[in-house]
Amino acid sequence: MSLATWARDLALGARFAVAGGRAGRLRTLLTATGVGFGVALLLLAASLPNMLFQREVRESVRAVDGSEEATGPRPDSFLHLGRTTVYRDDVISGTLLRPEGDAPPVPPGADAFPALGEMLVSPALRELLDSPEGALLKERLPYKVAGTIGQAGLIGPAELRYVAHVGFLTTDNLDGRGTRYGWSVPEEPMNAFLILLVVVACVVLLLPVLVFIATAVRFGGEQRDRRLAALRLVGADTAMTRRIAAGESLAGALLGLLVGLGLFAVARQFAGAFTIWDVNAYPSDVVPMPALAALALAAVPVASVVVTLFALRGVAIEPLGVVRTAVPRRRRLWWRLLFLVAGAALLVPLMGEVRATDTSLDTLGVATGTTLALIGLTTLLPWLVEAGVKRLHAGPVAWQLAVRRLQMSSGTAARAVSGIVVAATGAIALQMLFQAMENDFTELTGEDTSRAQIAIGAHARSADEARGMITRFERTEGVTGVIGIVESQVWRPGPLKGGEEFSPTASIRVGDCASLKEFATLPSCTDGDVFVFLAHGAQGNPDDSFVTRAARPGATVALRDPHPHPSAPQLPKGTPLPQWRIPTTARVVDSRPDPTGMYQYGVLATPSAIDAARLDTPDAQAMVRLDPAVPDAADHVRNTAAAIDPTSWVRDLKDTQRDAAFSSVRTGILVGSTLTMLLVAASLLVTTLEQLRDRKRLLSSLIAFGTRRSTLSWSVLWQTTVPIALGLVLAVAGGLGLGVVLLRMGGQRVQDWWAFLPVVGIGVALIAAVTLLSMPVLWRLMRADGLRTE
Repeated sequence: MSLATWARDLALGARFAVAGGRAGRLRTLLTATGVGFGVALLLLAASLPNMLFQREVRESVRAVDGSEEATGPRPDSFLHLGRTTVYRDDVISGTLLRPEGDAPPVPPGADAFPALGEMLVSPALRELLDSPEGALLKERLPYKVAGTIGQAGLIGPAELRYVAHVGFLTTDNLDGRGTRYGWSVPEEPMNAFLILLVVVACVVLLLPVLVFIATAVRFGGEQRDRRLAALRLVGADTAMTRRIAAGESLAGALLGLLVGLGLFAVARQFAGAFTIWDVNAYPSDVVPMPALAALALAAVPVASVVVTLFALRGVAIEPLGVVRTAVPRRRRLWWRLLFLVAGAALLVPLMGEVRATDTSLDTLGVATGTTLALIGLTTLLPWLVEAGVKRLHAGPVAWQLAVRRLQMSSGTAARAVSGIVVAATGAIALQMLFQAMENDFTELTGEDTSRAQIAIGAHARSADEARGMITRFERTEGVTGVIGIVESQVWRPGPLKGGEEFSPTASIRVGDCASLKEFATLPSCTDGDVFVFLAHGAQGNPDDSFVTRAARPGATVALRDPHPHPSAPQLPKGTPLPQWRIPTTARVVDSRPDPTGMYQYGVLATPSAIDAARLDTPDAQAMVRLDPAVPDAADHVRNTAAAIDPTSWVRDLKDTQRDAAFSSVRTGILVGSTLTMLLVAASLLVTTLEQLRDRKRLLSSLIAFGTRRSTLSWSVLWQTTVPIALGLVLAVAGGLGLGVVLLRMGGQRVQDWWAFLPVVGIGVALIAAVTLLSMPVLWRLMRADGLRTE
């Protein structure tokens, strides 16, 4: 068979697709729409690597370069301090800058260095500050907005970020001194468990797209078969009719490529307007990788021809009709199981071979095995639907209409839900992986959120100022209690001994009894008491001798370092070193974890036991309990901390902490899953509408004979429900099986056998949504004038 013959027949089929009357054009349009959705999603998936790469590039570009950090002030040097705060669950990042010369480098994304007291903000942060919802945040950022940060300084258009020029940065409260921006952080190799999760997710998320494209190119199969029978009547042979049918599908697929490119171009322009699971991107970042894009664009037309020829392999197209209208031959099961067996043969040998310490994985084996297993389930679905509906008979009229339709064309129904089966199977397996791996990548912080919810620390110039800070937190709206202490150091007086490089030291905390009890197990406490508390080496703390060399009952301690570093402030010559004698009645007690989960050590003193004004460089430490009835209690506390000291640290206490890499992978998979489920919903709707259009004359005939519209509506519901129900049963069985095999690869156990319930819930929701959306079209088709023929 020459290429010219193939080209002629394919071109003739393409001509039928676009010039074959209203019905032909509508079928082509449906095919193009379905293929277009799939192509757009494939192009978005191919753009994901570049999107993530560009985000990382901009994040590194705006970081202050520490490789050539200046050792002293220079014309181009500046002090910098990174700030991260939370406002109503939104993370706001910022950088405080103070130039040391007259030529500081301009921050990335800015046109000029902001003036003193001014800040540059991202467009999203400017919008928030200008809105009524940002009124509380303005109190925390008391700088004048002087400009906007451009794309070069933001990782995404929705990022909330600011860069401020301040005058209070010193060499005591900075992150460092810089001279330029831009540096790269070496990437750590990804954990093998995460690689497994990523590989499975890629297969699970992209395979439904390919299944949907393969389904879309077969839209309108019944009308096409009647048209092919007419071609046989005028002299075309069987091979020619199949090539013409492939040409029709090819035309729809090529038009679908154009639709997909158009949808992608439109979606790309609105990339910054949508945020999915905290991820968004600039339009310029949404650029497909050339190799992946070329593969996707080339695979679609080839697949359209192959799928059509494969679909017609068992169809006898004769001049007077198509044999498909007769009772079809029973589907065979054995070859469908071969895919499952092949997938298992690749995956089962890998069980127990993946370890958390590994940084590599048999990616090809896992991807191929998972793909074959999912394809096997997809091919198994038509057999299951045929076997299932064959045993369904008695019931109401609507039920019988639906069952009879499914018995006559179970393949069409199976194709309609094949994408759901693949997506649901993969979703169940991924959910099982998430549940099992979450324990490995989530650790208990040891923090006790029942005792406090926010921890704050701030430098103070005096003890009175530190106590005033604690009082301000106590008076903050939404605060029900404050664990507040004034913290400093005490030293052993006298000369250094035996190779000591510094004087033995211990911390001292001054506060009321209620606060001190949060740091140690106190038998009793009244104002005037002093305690020496020991951590016994817990959490890597020094042993008890480190503390007792400086502080013990009856010992005299220095309240200022007797041997300060030469660069530190020195006492005037002849000034006696301030000292304090720990009472002999001081009790030695055991440390207990504070609300932050840390074991502290040193000296605990009540206000009457020592004049805190004598302490050197005191810090205010506060751990705050919030009133859950006050919605913005946490933000009021953060505002108070910023007003007290813009360089103070504020940390939300959490019971658990999740690994950053795992969180990143989880976010990416959730984004992809959301897009895939939207495609599955769209594909099911388009398929349902295409099937209704094919049955226009049948529906009109039933209406003409007096069938009630409600009966037909229920019939459409059952025609959607039965295949999806059977598909979900198959997906649950396949998903649990695939999940167990994947878990055993890493030596994991199933955490929850009911992980499929959310997926089943989504399937039920899809049934309801598709049925409701298809009702208007169904009611429009249920008219007797549909029998009219020109």
